[in-house]
Amino acid sequence: MTRQDDNSHDWPILESRVEYETGWFDGGYDRVEQPDGTTKRYYWAELPPAVVVVPLVGDELVMVEQYRPPIREHCLEFPAGIVEDGESYTEAGARELREETGFDPAGASLLEDFWVATGAMRHERGIVFAEGLEPVETDLDDNEFLEVTTVPVADALERARADPANDATIEGLLLAREEGLL
Repeated sequence: MTRQDDNSHDWPILESRVEYETGWFDGGYDRVEQPDGTTKRYYWAELPPAVVVVPLVGDELVMVEQYRPPIREHCLEFPAGIVEDGESYTEAGARELREETGFDPAGASLLEDFWVATGAMRHERGIVFAEGLEPVETDLDDNEFLEVTTVPVADALERARADPANDATIEGLLLAREEGLL
């Protein structure tokens, strides 16, 4: 996925400003001319591309439980992480799966890639399906405190929809089910 050139549409960008950089994401605004000739600032947060992995082993899905400080809740999620420079979504997904869960996939395939929260974010996400999992050593980042668990496929959507529900996990489940993988 690539962003269109700044003025290749009916909403010319008159000004684009980064107001803060956090090391994790940038935030700012674009002042645009709307179709009626008025101008408005549209604020955004820009994050690097991320990957979410739907890992299947037998009739169970490998998931992680972790505390998410922004919402102050423990969440049941699929393994996920940032796509590093030069990686495809499938390469990043296999790496994140190994690092976070200690499983190396024999195969990983891209189910979908898309823009996330397009009203406020510049952020792309890929959903990857992984199978043929073999145990390996984990390699957690210094801010990852995860508990790896498995959830039967038959219970996964109900568990994923339980509060606090996670958008990426629900998306991954629905896409994998739609593809006939679950």
